Amino acid sequence: MNYGLIKFVLGHMCYGVACALGLPLAVALYYGEEPWAMALSCLCSWLLGRFLLRRKQTWQEVNLREGMFIVVFGWLLISFLGALPYFLSGLLGPADAVFESISGFTTTGATVFKKIDGLPASVLFWRSLTNWLGGISIICVFVAVLPQLAKSGAYLFNAEAEDSREVRFLPRIRSTVTAVFYIYVMLTIILVGCLMLAGLSKFDAVNYALCTISTGGFAPHTYSVGYLQSPGIELVLAVFMILAGGNFAIYYYVSLNDFSVIKHNIEFKVYLAAIGAATLLIAADLVRVGDFGPVDALRHAFFQAASFCTTTGFASRNYDEWPAFSKMILAALFLLGGCSGSTAGGIKVNRLIVLVKSVAAELRRTLHPRMLLSITYQGKTLHNNTVIYISRFFFIYIFIGAVFTLGLTAVGLSMEDALFGVFACLASLGPAFGSLGVAATYAQVPVFGKFLLALAMLIGRVELIMALVLLRREYWRGSRHW
Repeated sequence: MNYGLIKFVLGHMCYGVACALGLPLAVALYYGEEPWAMALSCLCSWLLGRFLLRRKQTWQEVNLREGMFIVVFGWLLISFLGALPYFLSGLLGPADAVFESISGFTTTGATVFKKIDGLPASVLFWRSLTNWLGGISIICVFVAVLPQLAKSGAYLFNAEAEDSREVRFLPRIRSTVTAVFYIYVMLTIILVGCLMLAGLSKFDAVNYALCTISTGGFAPHTYSVGYLQSPGIELVLAVFMILAGGNFAIYYYVSLNDFSVIKHNIEFKVYLAAIGAATLLIAADLVRVGDFGPVDALRHAFFQAASFCTTTGFASRNYDEWPAFSKMILAALFLLGGCSGSTAGGIKVNRLIVLVKSVAAELRRTLHPRMLLSITYQGKTLHNNTVIYISRFFFIYIFIGAVFTLGLTAVGLSMEDALFGVFACLASLGPAFGSLGVAATYAQVPVFGKFLLALAMLIGRVELIMALVLLRREYWRGSRHW
């Protein structure tokens, strides 16, 4: 393990966090708030970066082993640094501050703040900014802005990106990551403009845009999007949430070619179909029980379907008051998640497509034992290793969720709260149902429960299997097999 190289990358991450903290510091000065918490947090991040970079490092290739270490521990490092403003300002204790920071950088959006309105503008902006940085994937941002990482950043980018076999970012990783970053920034700027035209203040427009494009869901108001009571703004946010839940690599190839790339992409079509079908089913259910008229039912059903499928976690209404059928559809949506290569969490649409096809193939094999069957995706035959990997991923996903649910019930949470809370954090959704729903927060969860939920956020964000590999002894031993 090349620890000098690891310290080099982590040190630059600290510098990056210090630069990012300069933005909420400027917000604090602009609004006349006490700036010392942000200033001290910025200084601590810079000093830690200086400490890690105190010895000159000769640049070498980043191999798979070091890449996995940097991804996992990089998320931990920036999460702890990101917790400093909450703790130093006296708003949260150490455990809650780390939980809030991890939730932000993993774009989960689960909060321990009981009341968002009334928080300092600098803190609100920092929460939104952690969502935005987490959305683009902080390590990928560093690959884009640090030219010396461009050549060997492939392992970092592949470890961070979801497993997509149909669109590969390699081999021109530097140009591609840079292009995706520009698309991400442009979508954010366009959304800010649309929200301001729809009537939002500049500050609210920026915050909602940062949390929407990142599918993070840290709204600057206690009652999320429902605080705004604006059908026009809800429509704009829903459209951009759907865009953010799509594959950014596809958008990059659209910019190089034309929209036929999207037209022939099965994952994107299934993704849109899932949102459309869920919207109609939920709207019909709401009309059936008499809670809404047809127009309002479609409005809120579409918004919540987009929010849950993209794992953003915004809410236009208290969906906990909806019928059980509607809530189960929402639960299925956040487990499905968005497209691969997006800022959304969840299992991802392409994996579910492959799983369904593999089950169908197994049924046919049972009926016709001598038939040679293969699984295709986008017109290409998938290698057996890919299908096996996805099947194992699904098993591990459910297994970890079950184990963590058991842990939360052990500290006093009800079975429903524990189950939905764990999978909401694994899928990067944030608000769940019941006492952890949109009308409540995670503040009442015991410290050990918060630790489990924060761990679930990190595992769900950095890829399950990669996170578990670091628990094996041979990973920390010799490097002859790497």
